[in-house]
This record gives sequence, structure tokens and C-alpha cells, in this order.
Amino acid sequence: MATERTNEERRQQLLRQDEVASGGGTQGSSDADSGPPQPDMMLGLWMPWMERYFGAARDWINSDKPWWQVTPHDLIDSMLAGGVKQFDDIIAKDPLLGSIGQMWIANPLHKVVPIDWAEITRALRTVWMHSLRKPQKAMTSGANLYMTLWRSTMDIWNEAGQRWWGMAGTDQSQGPAPAPSDKRFAAPEWSNNPIYRTLKELYLLASDWLLKQGEIEGMDEAERQRLNFHLRQFVDAMSPALLLVSNPDALRRAMETGGASLADGARNLLSDLKEGRLSIVDLTAFAPGRNLALTPGKVVHRNRLIELIQYAPTTETVHQTPLLIVPHWINKYYILDMQPKNSMVRYLVEQGFTVFIISWKNPDESMAGITIEDYMDLGPLEASEVVRAITGSDTVNVMGYCIGGTLLTLTLAWLAARGDGRFGSATFMVSLQDFSRVGDTAVFISELSIDFIEQQMLERGYLDSRETANMFNLLRPNDLIWANVVNNYLMGNKPPAFDLLYWNSDGTRMAGRAHGWYLRNTYLENNLIQPGKVRLKGEAIDLGRIQLDAYAVGAEKDHIVPWDAAWRITQLFGGAVRFALASSGHIAGIVNPPGGKGAYWVTGPGPQAAGPRQWLQAATRHDGSWWTDWSAWLSQRSGRMVNPPTLGSDAHPPLGDAPGSYVLEK
Repeated sequence: MATERTNEERRQQLLRQDEVASGGGTQGSSDADSGPPQPDMMLGLWMPWMERYFGAARDWINSDKPWWQVTPHDLIDSMLAGGVKQFDDIIAKDPLLGSIGQMWIANPLHKVVPIDWAEITRALRTVWMHSLRKPQKAMTSGANLYMTLWRSTMDIWNEAGQRWWGMAGTDQSQGPAPAPSDKRFAAPEWSNNPIYRTLKELYLLASDWLLKQGEIEGMDEAERQRLNFHLRQFVDAMSPALLLVSNPDALRRAMETGGASLADGARNLLSDLKEGRLSIVDLTAFAPGRNLALTPGKVVHRNRLIELIQYAPTTETVHQTPLLIVPHWINKYYILDMQPKNSMVRYLVEQGFTVFIISWKNPDESMAGITIEDYMDLGPLEASEVVRAITGSDTVNVMGYCIGGTLLTLTLAWLAARGDGRFGSATFMVSLQDFSRVGDTAVFISELSIDFIEQQMLERGYLDSRETANMFNLLRPNDLIWANVVNNYLMGNKPPAFDLLYWNSDGTRMAGRAHGWYLRNTYLENNLIQPGKVRLKGEAIDLGRIQLDAYAVGAEKDHIVPWDAAWRITQLFGGAVRFALASSGHIAGIVNPPGGKGAYWVTGPGPQAAGPRQWLQAATRHDGSWWTDWSAWLSQRSGRMVNPPTLGSDAHPPLGDAPGSYVLEK
């Protein structure tokens, strides 16, 4: 109930802001009736047109009329007429708040699909209000849209007619249709059937047109990014592939199964409504310790925040200097130890490294007061003491992944201020220190949104894992949201059994106080790059004091940590930093073992590049995995080969087998 209340309060706050920005209300007075058409017809006509073509699709597909008896006029004239007919109503009322919000609230999917219609409405109204400033341009844009729609429809129908006449008496199924780039429209009907093809092309044209309306001159870049993000959310949610009546795959399956797929889809929806979430993976197919996180090892230390796992050696000798891995705590550590074939942990052990990894506890309301200093104290600092005690090594090499790398940066800067050299080298994987560019996640960062998150955490003591999962799923809505809506509800299939999706769904909560500090000092204020701005445990944090050798990895297509933002570590640290750019994205770029696909870029010795683009121009591309380059770099900093240490010690006896108990907490 608290979440519903705060969501409604947030929506009302946004609406009040929009009313102020638009002069106190919508364009719906008697002046509108007596004046010329207003440019807000752009958005107004788009929405009823979409509604009209879905209705038309239902009539065409359910009728006995063959496609060749349907004319282009049947297709587009009714759509245009529908838009014009409703134009006067659009002037008289706000269709965005009235139509979109009410339709979505009435849709049961709103309980499982994390679409923020308040923000979408705000984005649409922003486009609308900016269009009022240039009415002639808006009218021209709308006219061009309809000319394009008409031309596309005529071209499709002419081509269909020519193909039909040219192929009369032959098998029309000969020759495969070209594979479409958009997986939503992979069914052959989207290319071969003129009705479906028209629906697809008109939807894509209208969507592209609406997205171009977000290119507003003079808008702040952050606001422009947020606007375009929510416009994209809107057009993705309006895809004709999301309706049974206009999805040829779903209709075909319904006929093949005698309607059983529809019953299965309904059961899937009811199950998800009961759980309050969209299922994206078969949760019964995997479990850490059963078929994930299988590398042998022991839990050798436990406190209220971490379990420390030491992995069993597989080589006769090992490098003298052990490696401590500090993973993120937004998801669980076993992304680095999935299956044996792609486990980074197993690979490192096989290269002769003594590997320890932190497994973070999943916070609950009792941990609301945990601070970022506690994460530093109970995490890498305490873990490093245990590692040194078990191995007898004076120094430890350390690696931080994602947010774990940010925590490691704070820890290293704090140790540098105290002259503590316990860490010999450091590795950072897709980690940020400078948060001036944060990729697509920037759309979720503002004073208002942080206040909203802090209010949630104040009520619960933590940020629920579903909130974080929803944010990341919205960064790839067609793959992680709408594809599952189609698979689960329209096709009636079970969610797929995919290990990476299982890990992605196995989220963790965020301890309230620590997460609030993190969001404000990184994403909102970017304080880490300002020497002395942050103080932790009595010490001023200055990244320039970090003098140890470092290895940093960015991912070419990372939408969470842009690679050129990850590259900034080479300018912020005081020591030598070797930077590697991996192909692929935030996860696939890191979990990329030797022998698979992929490539990476590195540079040789020489002066430091002035910027990321200059660095890339000087870098050399290598096929394969960057793991081999990192392993060679790490070996040079890991000392001579010695006999493996025991698993645990008298002071730190094994407490249980890997993967431990914290990773199993839900």
C-alpha cells in the first residue's frame, strides 16, 4: 500500500508540474473551437490512428474477405478519418492523461509490466507544448507523416498485386523471406501478407515520426535523453505484435492448439498477477550450487554483510599473491561463476591463481542503518585481512566488478590516505569513477526520482530488488519485457530456461542508508572525482593518490557503463592503468571466456591518450577474449609459484561448501 500511495503522489506531482509549464491546463477552451487547428493534433491524431488501425486489423483478420479484395483505401482512409473525426475532442480535452492513463490502469498488465505512464505522459505533453511554439512546422510535419503513410500503403499494395499476378498458379511459399532485423516482426506474414505488412510499416513510420518530434532545439541534454527514452517506451508499448488480433504467430498457435495456447496464456498471466511481476525465466530450472556456481571451494569467513569464499586449487603450484574479487551487490556474485564453460572463477583457478570472492548478504529491514563505510569495512577491508591471514601473503591483488569497482575505488583512496599498501594491484571491470556520463540509466536520475527512492527506502529499510530489476529491464524493453509478454501470454509458452536470465532475475535488495549515500554521491552529485569532497572514516578521498598498477575493462556496447566513461580511470588514478575495450555489452563483454566469439582492443607502451577516441585510434584489435591479456598482466604482478595454501586456517576454519548460504537468500 505504501508503494501504491507514493506512486500516486509522484504522478500527481508530475502532473502539477506540467500544468504550471503549460500555463495551468490543457488546450481545451472555447478559443480552441473558434480558432484554427492547433499543432497538438500531431499527438492527438497519432493516438486515435493507432487505436483505429488495431480495430481495423481485427475486422480484416476476423472477416472472410481475402486480402486481395481489401484495397489501400480500406486500410488507410478509415484510419485518417478516425483521426480527423476525433480532432475536435482532442482539442477539448487532454487525450494523454485521459486516454493513456485510464487505458493502462484498466489493463491487467499494468500490475506486472513496469511502464511508468506518468513519465510517458509527461514526455508526450512536453512534445505537445513545444510544438505550440511553431505551429506551421507542426502542421507541415503532420501533413508529411500522412503523405508518407499513404505512399507506403500504396507501394505495399502495388507490390502485393504484382507479386500475386506474377505468381498465379505457383507455390507462393517458394524461397525464404529475408530475415527481418526487428525480432518483433520475424513471422513471415509481416513481410508476405500485405495487411500485416501494412500494419507493420505504418506502425514503424508513425513511431519514427513521433520519436523525431523529441528532437527539440535548445533542450538540456539530460532532459532530451529522458524525453526520448520515454517516447521510445511509448512506441514500443504500442507495437501491433503485442495484440493477439494482430500477431500472426499467436493467431497461428491458437488455431494449431485449438485455443489451448490462449488458456495457457491466461493461466500464465493470472500466475504473474498473483506474484506481482512479469516472469522472464523458468525459476525452477536453475539454482546456485545445483547447476550454477559450481566451482569447488569453501566459505572461510562470515560477518553480517559478507561470506568470503576460497576456491580449491587445481594446479600443483599457485601464484604467491592471492586474488580477492569484490563483485557488485545489485545482483549476486555468481555471474562470475555461472557454468563451468564460462566461469571466470574457474578459469582463474586453472591459471594458477588463489581466488577468493565476496558473496554479499541480501539486506532486509534490519540492515537499514548499514552505511557505505560498513560496506567498505566489512567488505574488502575485512576480507583482505582474512585472505592475508590464510595465505600468509603480505599483499593481495584485488578486482572490482561494476558497483563493486566503485566501492573498491573508495577503499583504495582511503587506504592511500593512510599509507596502507595491502593491495598490490587492482582490476576494474565495467566500473565507474566519474559519473558525468552514465549511459541510459541517466533517465532515472534526478532530484525528484532520488527523493522518491529515498522515501521508499525510509518506509521499508531497503530498496526492493524488483525496483532495480524493473529499471534495468526498461533499458531493453523489447527483449526483457515485451518479448516475454508475447511468449507468456499470447503464445501461452512457459518462460525460457536460460541461465543468464535466471541470474538477472535473482536480484538483491539495497540497504537503505548505504544506497541513498551511493546514489547522491555518484549519480546525482558526482563527488568522487572532486578531491576532498567525500570523507570516509575520517579521511578525505582523492583518487589521484591511488598509485598502484591497475587494469580496467570497458565494454563496447555497454548501456549501463559507457566504455568511454569507464576509460576515465586512466586520467583519475595516479598510477599506471592498462585499459582494455571488450566487444559486446555490460555482461556479455565480461563473461567471454577464451575460445568463444568476441574481440578486444588494447594499446602498447607509450604516452597516455588525451581522450577515449584518441585511445581507440591507437588501440590494436585482437580476436578472442580479453581474459588472456588480463591473466598475463596479472601473472606479472602475482609473484613466484608456490605450494597452494590450505582451504581456510586454524583462525578461519571452513564454515561450509561454496557457494555458501548468503547467495541462496531471497
